[in-house]
Amino acid sequence: MKICFYSPYVPKHFGGGERHFFDIATLVASKHDVFISIDKNESKNFAQIKKDYESFLNYSLEKINFITSPIPKGNFFQKLWWTKQFDYFYYATDGSLFFSLAKKNNLHIQIPFKVGKNSLIDRLKLKNWNIKNTNSIFTKRFIQNNWHTTIDFVHNPKVNLREFNSNKHKEKIILNVGRFFKQLHSKRQDVLVEVFRKMIDQYPDQLKDWKLIFIGNIEDKEYFHEVVEAASGLPIEFHNDVSRETLIEYFEKSKIYWHATGFDIDEKKEPEKVEHFGITTLEAMASGCIPIVLGKGGQVEILGNQLSELSWETKDECIIKTMQVINGNIDYNQYVSKVLDRATNFDESKFEEIVWQMF
Repeated sequence: MKICFYSPYVPKHFGGGERHFFDIATLVASKHDVFISIDKNESKNFAQIKKDYESFLNYSLEKINFITSPIPKGNFFQKLWWTKQFDYFYYATDGSLFFSLAKKNNLHIQIPFKVGKNSLIDRLKLKNWNIKNTNSIFTKRFIQNNWHTTIDFVHNPKVNLREFNSNKHKEKIILNVGRFFKQLHSKRQDVLVEVFRKMIDQYPDQLKDWKLIFIGNIEDKEYFHEVVEAASGLPIEFHNDVSRETLIEYFEKSKIYWHATGFDIDEKKEPEKVEHFGITTLEAMASGCIPIVLGKGGQVEILGNQLSELSWETKDECIIKTMQVINGNIDYNQYVSKVLDRATNFDESKFEEIVWQMF
């Protein structure tokens, strides 16, 4: 088949959503002709786009073709006629919809949008996308309720267990991975700095030699500088624009993983502001890190019932659960085994099974 993939976030963003997008496209390209649609007004050339994403993903995109398209800025007829050349169209939506004349159309929804799709034109557009999938049960629940449509597949991002070594020596590191930005589902690094400062004030002896490490690209410079300023005087490191290999090294040597997206948010009222899935937590688990994460959104699904006690709601609760690990109040090795076992629920085999069902 001749298959087109389009995401309005490509080539500008490099996050978990983009990893999921390219993981699917690369797998499908092993059997079909795959094209990634790029806005014709994009300034970066295809060679640079491919190079940037190969560095981010740490695998080759040699079977992927990049092509310019009239989406999203072309007129109605330009976009409609352009899509007709494809047997299959896969669209990772930012909430917007358009008509496609491809033989089959698959809509991927990775954000639990609160705003409904109730107008006649939106209802017709939704009907045009005859396959719909979400990245989590959390997203599915909100989309089905708010868009009044049926989600055919929940397709979680995958974790490649072979990519990580969980037997590496663990250092006294608490790790957080995520881009620095304030809007929507901000990773709330500012909250984690506050928690770490409070924890050091309360337990200075136990926290000796421990450090908090943030890894993530800067999308909001003002917010990043606010976080850096708040971290002044603390054993906190910031690493931006790291390679995939370096990121994996940090996963493998860190003992604890923190995640705070959605802090102080009512997920029923503002579902877009909590973590829609959270692949970095899954990658940390595959590396043998103990995840101590905010218990909202897709993070709840990642932990499952087996690890639900590792979730937190308040800063004090995060401190208490972190100190249980640091003080050795829990059987660390037993928890690592539970974490690794849970990660297998999101391995490549399950990911691939759903891809081929959809295609």
